[in-house]
Amino acid sequence: MPFANFKVPAGTLDEKQKERIVTRTTELYVEIYGERARASTMVLVEEVTDGGWGIGGNVLTLAMLEQSPEQSPEQSPEQR
Repeated sequence: MPFANFKVPAGTLDEKQKERIVTRTTELYVEIYGERARASTMVLVEEVTDGGWGIGGNVLTLAMLEQSPEQSPEQSPEQR
């Protein structure tokens, strides 16, 4: 059974966007494996609470992601 798991920040997708992820992912698996994959393809869209995830050892929040690169605190003044 093909399976895809998307983890997204909570509150960033509406129901229509989640439906689009499920539909397009299913279509991708059908394109790869053929029509037989449609009935058994499972797509899970999980919402992760704010601050409940990170990259490179750093906890991230939605506010941090919404900052433009020039606002990012990790950059030195020369990089901005």
